[in-house]
Amino acid sequence: MAWQIYEANYQETEITLAGIKGNGFVIAERLTKIISDISEIKVHLAEVIINKKAPLKSPIELSLKDVHYANQVVVLVDDVLNSGRTMIYGVKHFLDIPVEKIYTCALVDRKHHRFPIRTDYSGMVLSTSIKDHVGVELGENEGAYLE
Repeated sequence: MAWQIYEANYQETEITLAGIKGNGFVIAERLTKIISDISEIKVHLAEVIINKKAPLKSPIELSLKDVHYANQVVVLVDDVLNSGRTMIYGVKHFLDIPVEKIYTCALVDRKHHRFPIRTDYSGMVLSTSIKDHVGVELGENEGAYLE
């Protein structure tokens, strides 16, 4: 995924990776390191704090000030894209500031979208039933698991 992001943005001098709190942020941290290792692009890292169950019940917070990503490419990162609710509300937050482009990235895309959102970069695409659960564990026993 890091190579895909780099290849699509190799002409940029700066980009922002915004990871959704939890696994999304951990993945964004890892992608930031890899992109920094393979390119000259300056990568800003941000954590997006959003209520995944009810995104309209509390404001979305970002650990980075607007000035750091204004007029830049933003890549919103999460672990699993299921219905698309979290991702679309995350994208909505960035529409209040002028950005050059917004991409989405998820380790696993389940394709059960209920919102008009898709992944631009995904580690894997799984055809699952709506009753299945995809778990992502990062750390000692890393992996994506279908339960």
